[in-house]
Amino acid sequence: MHIVICPRGRRGRPPCLPSPQGNHKGLPLLLAALLFLFISACVRAEVNSATVYRTASGFGFRVEVVAQKLEIPWALAFTPDGRIFVTERPGRLRVIANGQLKPEPVATIPDVLSVGEGGLMAVVLEPGFTTNHLLYLSYTARSPTGAIINRVVRYREEHGALSEQTVVLDNIPGAQFHDGCRVAFGPDGKLYVTTGDATKRDLAQQMGSLAGKILRLNPDGTIPADNPFPGSPVYTFGHRNAQGLDWHPVTKTAFSTEHGPSGFDGPDGGDEFNLIQAGKNYGWPVIHHEQTHAGMEAPLLSFTPAIAPASGVFYQGTRLSQFTNNFFFGAVRGQHLHRVVLAPPDFTTVQSHEALLQGVFGRIREVVAGPDGALYFTTSNRDGRAQPGPNDDQVLRIVPEK
Repeated sequence: MHIVICPRGRRGRPPCLPSPQGNHKGLPLLLAALLFLFISACVRAEVNSATVYRTASGFGFRVEVVAQKLEIPWALAFTPDGRIFVTERPGRLRVIANGQLKPEPVATIPDVLSVGEGGLMAVVLEPGFTTNHLLYLSYTARSPTGAIINRVVRYREEHGALSEQTVVLDNIPGAQFHDGCRVAFGPDGKLYVTTGDATKRDLAQQMGSLAGKILRLNPDGTIPADNPFPGSPVYTFGHRNAQGLDWHPVTKTAFSTEHGPSGFDGPDGGDEFNLIQAGKNYGWPVIHHEQTHAGMEAPLLSFTPAIAPASGVFYQGTRLSQFTNNFFFGAVRGQHLHRVVLAPPDFTTVQSHEALLQGVFGRIREVVAGPDGALYFTTSNRDGRAQPGPNDDQVLRIVPEK
């Protein structure tokens, strides 16, 4: 498959070059893509923790199984006592404790609407979880009028159960597709929520709509006084469907991943890796792919054909020494884990990037750094867009070669 990957700097754009993924000469692009997906699904095998994978520079790592036979795991969160919360898109919050996936969920959220790409999505712990036991979930639901919406809800988790449900943000426009809903706490202690355009592309530019935005809230859902637009939760706008968000460990600058057009709303491709700055307009649907426009932000990286970036995290550990301060995201359509290295000293431009584990585990969605220094990721092979293996879906982790 011919993949054009176009890095952008803040002060200019170098020419687009074909990636080292390969160019299947003589095959139409669509046929090549379908052939790749078919082969990768057929050759996917059991995880062998002795297998060593390598980056382009030769750094070796292995992949270990953490949990198997989940149903579309969307997000992971690590508790201070060593447990791992896992959301399953149909509406279940699962827990991995002492290395084992518990058979019964912590909770099944009754008002979750699992439709298309919607369902139970993010889980994030409040920074004070050790003492207050508060966590946040985002999910798709129906409003009292029957409309598809997304909401962010806070719960108290104690003794393996959820209580004290509090809706923090409601009536985010939703749809079968483009629901966004990555939820994360920033270094400033504020709650950030990414939202999709809910397939209504013009909403991304409308400041009166919560769709197609990155939102910034106080943990209780109120609007911070220092938001870029007074009285509004909007932090940035002009997003199509952002599903990854994290902050650089050194500079505390935010970066995000975003899905580009799928064909029905623009030329296929144009997935983005963006530097996020308060109050900025990221262009959708006015610009996309390699287009530019005054007053709108261009991505640091653009991917065509689409690879579908579904997450994003900076690795801050030292156990995987070559990965420290690198940005990782899962590519569900691209079926790989993508690594981005930012250039010092300001870490605002891309120095290099590469696809890891190409086609080995199928569709990779969530990626998060664990407290043990490993890099955890999930597969999404049971979401109707791949041929699942007998142990899908899985939670896996990357550990050093030795």
